[in-house]
Amino acid sequence: MTTPDSRTAGQRVKELRRAAGMSQSDLAAAMERSESWVSQVERGVQPVERLSILQSLADALGVSIRELRPDAPPAQSDPEPQPESNDLDGLRVALTGHPALSSLFDQPSSEPTPTLDEFREQIDKAWDLAHASSHAALSDLLVKLLPSIEGAVRSAPAGDRSELHSLRARAYQVAAASFTRQDEADAAWVAADRALQAAELAGQPLEVVASLFRMAHAFLRQRHVDQAEQAARSAVTVLAPRAESPTCPPEELSLLGAMNLVLAVINAREGNRAQTHEHIERARGIAARLGGDRNDFDTEFGPTNVEIHAVSTAVELGDAGLALEVAQQVDPSGLSPERQARFLLDVARAHAQRRHVGEAAAALLEAEALAPEQIHGHHLARDVIRELTQLSGRRIPDSLAALAERSAIT
Repeated sequence: MTTPDSRTAGQRVKELRRAAGMSQSDLAAAMERSESWVSQVERGVQPVERLSILQSLADALGVSIRELRPDAPPAQSDPEPQPESNDLDGLRVALTGHPALSSLFDQPSSEPTPTLDEFREQIDKAWDLAHASSHAALSDLLVKLLPSIEGAVRSAPAGDRSELHSLRARAYQVAAASFTRQDEADAAWVAADRALQAAELAGQPLEVVASLFRMAHAFLRQRHVDQAEQAARSAVTVLAPRAESPTCPPEELSLLGAMNLVLAVINAREGNRAQTHEHIERARGIAARLGGDRNDFDTEFGPTNVEIHAVSTAVELGDAGLALEVAQQVDPSGLSPERQARFLLDVARAHAQRRHVGEAAAALLEAEALAPEQIHGHHLARDVIRELTQLSGRRIPDSLAALAERSAIT
């Protein structure tokens, strides 16, 4: 006879769902997941080990987390305080409304208009700040830069407008990328959409694809999986045939590889192992063809970033052993602090899945040293910090407790 404690998590989910009078589609909607994901959980195909997902399931079913997994640590009774502000709050406000309303009424700016070279320099600096996860400094820069370039493109000589539109697209792309990393997905979508329009006005089709790349990530963060997949797949459909030519430019190959990584992440979050590995292998092939790490359109695409995504998608699929095995072969030191910190965050998540509190905390602390704003504000980092403190019970390591305090998690 099957006792309550001998049931799998999937069996418990199925029984509790039925007891609540919910269909699989009802639970999927409550979880903001696909119906196929719920089905895989109930059949035991998709493992559910992370406390954050168990908590989301429990909340959707209206039960305690221990009804899903009896050995789960007790939940914290006090609600988690949220950071009082976001490093990109100023930029979010600047993005609101028309980007250059005064220019429509022929009201000249009181500030001198930067030259094309000065705009290029500022946008390059913006990307440097983004790659360093220096979001507060980035916000200060873009709050001034975006209105300035919006006004300039409307008053510039015709011969300069194409390049100004291209620079405008890059400026909004960096805003979109940073909003996504700071969990401001709605603002990321607005920024990515403006980047898309600017890129088309510039007559730069690859900048359009780069903007779609940022838009796909914004949709992913919003959990609008169908829209994220449409954005990525539309680009792959156009670029893949072009990549068959041996003379295909490396910039196009980089974007094609980056979009395959987006599709790998989408499939991993949906629990589709075969499709996830298929897109990782396609990206590996493209990266091998490029022959080294690149940073076309600030995607940092190359062999190292592919393996970082192999680690990340393995974690999403619950394959902690595979994630840690791949991670041992990765040297991310040649990539940006943001990429290095994200890699270490995924290593920490893999260790947390295996309940290796010390190893997970060490990876998080190393990531924090590289990109403190990213670790203190990223939802995945906050989830794993919370999970590690719960796993530690009353014996939380001092270093982990200090990290939780710095991240406003008590």
